[in-house]
Amino acid sequence: MEELSIGVVARQAGIQASAIRYYEHVGLIPAPRRAGGQRRFGPEILDRLALIHFARQAGFTINEIRTLFEGFDEDVPMSDRWQILAREKLSEVDALIERTQRMRVLLGHALECGCLRLEDCARATRGYL
Repeated sequence: MEELSIGVVARQAGIQASAIRYYEHVGLIPAPRRAGGQRRFGPEILDRLALIHFARQAGFTINEIRTLFEGFDEDVPMSDRWQILAREKLSEVDALIERTQRMRVLLGHALECGCLRLEDCARATRGYL
């Protein structure tokens, strides 16, 4: 079995070696074998890093990714894990979109503000909350 140095893994995965060390530190990747004090990874680490990257791009937190890998019984297929976590994340995203849209409306009203006094502005904004 071919073993890869952290530099080779970083280049092939398109990430910094420090990210790999961080993922190891937080438990997203298993501690690799060491040879002469250097980390040596099996090629399967690239698949795991690809999944971590996908999950991070989809907005999953480190803890949520850890749940994906370790928070289910081993007999639960990866597809079921993704679906459970994705449903939860979509709910969060929908709430964030709603909040962001409300923020857009409020900021639009702020741009239209022509109040000269704090009191006038406070009265005018009460209707938007």
